[in-house]
Amino acid sequence: MRATPTVRDDRIELRATKDEKRLLARAAACERLDVTSFIMRNVLPTARDVVDRAERIVLGERDSMRVLKLLENPPKPTPALMAAARRRRVART
Repeated sequence: MRATPTVRDDRIELRATKDEKRLLARAAACERLDVTSFIMRNVLPTARDVVDRAERIVLGERDSMRVLKLLENPPKPTPALMAAARRRRVART
């Protein structure tokens, strides 16, 4: 079964020196890719890693245990939390 090609219809402009462009073209040719495919193949995994690290919270053992205890036995809502919930409820209607 043949894979469906990815349709790329958004553009990104990239400024490079002539030497950088030449190097990218040579590297892409070595892997039998066009320059766009070469860049995307090599940059997207790094972009995913950056976003993953930025969006993930890693807790140590002490903090993990505290979160689990709070989930099992949540504290009573504070007056400020109750007021915020009322404001949200009113804003949604």
